[in-house]
Amino acid sequence: MLTLTYDITRATRPKDGATVAVLLHGRGSHSADLQGLRSSFPENWALVTPQGPHPGNPWGYGPGWAWYQHLEEDQVVEDTLSQSLEALDAFLMGLPRIVGFVPGRIVLGGFSQGGTTSMTYALTHPGSVMAALNLSGFLPNSIDIPVSDLSPNSTPIFWGHGLRDHNVPMALAISGRARLNRAGVPLVARDYEIGHWIIPEEIADSVEFVELA
Repeated sequence: MLTLTYDITRATRPKDGATVAVLLHGRGSHSADLQGLRSSFPENWALVTPQGPHPGNPWGYGPGWAWYQHLEEDQVVEDTLSQSLEALDAFLMGLPRIVGFVPGRIVLGGFSQGGTTSMTYALTHPGSVMAALNLSGFLPNSIDIPVSDLSPNSTPIFWGHGLRDHNVPMALAISGRARLNRAGVPLVARDYEIGHWIIPEEIADSVEFVELA
């Protein structure tokens, strides 16, 4: 099984029951990338940023790392995503050792590929994390979401997207959100007048979503 390296910024006055945010970077990036968002999250949250297990170069993604091989639109090479999900599951199981305390709320999120991976993990491992934050990712067409009444085990999802995103077009957000709604997955959707990037307002909205969930 693949293993994940990571960066971490610890919470102020860490203690059992504190919130841990685990954020996954986008395609061709690295574990330190999303640590730049630390100041946008509450000080009493720990921020852990794992690194994708797949080298980006063989897939044309540059010198960084990836969570899966992308084909087109909402299609991925399933084995590459499955390997990352398995590694991520083991990583999350080891969070108490990584952060030095027993986490309360575990919030899993990410940007672009990281958002796709976080949301997919939450959908395929219901109840494993408290909430998922998908920032400019998409819902892979290979993911089977059972259509059922809203379940207490369904993981709430925040889906933020740029209206001018050309990398992951808004059409994929619309279709993916529709699938989640049909399946009864608790979803908060927010759109922004941006392209394929993150803005402080989006992070503030996602933190508010977690606090109200």
